[in-house]
Amino acid sequence: MNFKGKVAISTGAASGMGLLFARSFAELGGDVVMCDINEDVLKEKVEEINERSNGKAIGVICDVRDYSQVCHARDVAVNTFGRIDVMANFAGGTAVRMRKVDRSAYPEFPDVPIDVYDWGIDVNLKGPFYFAHAVLSQMREQRSGLVINIGSITGAEGDGYGMDYPTSKAGLMYGLTKSIAQFGAKYGIRCVCISPGPVLTRPAMAKMQTMLGRAADPQEIIDLCLFIASEKGQFINGENIMIDGGRNAMKRG
Repeated sequence: MNFKGKVAISTGAASGMGLLFARSFAELGGDVVMCDINEDVLKEKVEEINERSNGKAIGVICDVRDYSQVCHARDVAVNTFGRIDVMANFAGGTAVRMRKVDRSAYPEFPDVPIDVYDWGIDVNLKGPFYFAHAVLSQMREQRSGLVINIGSITGAEGDGYGMDYPTSKAGLMYGLTKSIAQFGAKYGIRCVCISPGPVLTRPAMAKMQTMLGRAADPQEIIDLCLFIASEKGQFINGENIMIDGGRNAMKRG
């Protein structure tokens, strides 16, 4: 796969799979706009990629909950590189974990302060929605582009406590992905959702069961994203693809 001359935006790009996608895309010759709210770490990771990759990376401080910051990131991408070929929405996380909610103090869903769930829905659902709205005008002008949403097995399974996460991910996996694909078809724009099962971005993921008896290495998820973005993946559109080691196919009970 060769992404020379192609430009991607990756959110949550200072760490985790957002960083891994940015690094992999640049190593394959592409230019990447890395968006994150952690300025110091983002600067460090941008420098690392530029030191050892064929493509160029730039960093943009961006809170995906703020539409004006999202539009600024789009404008930086266009002004710097002239186009946007891939929009990869990696920023996200379960609000009760990210906001460090004490479950002993807030034992059940109705007990958790609503602002915690607001944060989760804003980051996990509205963030990708905002970026889609912002970049699709540029992709329409180009008459080409790809939006990659990141779903989750949790969007199919549900979660009786961290409800913001499956609610948001299900919205990406089905409603938003199909809708972007429907809008974009006449402009040569595709949208695909990649929905991982457990991924070893943190040790706790190893405890989730899969039919293969293991969690995914993060690179396995990124390799699928890269395939879909490459010339080899151009016929995939409007679909949610589970990459979960068979977890969704497991017998329940």
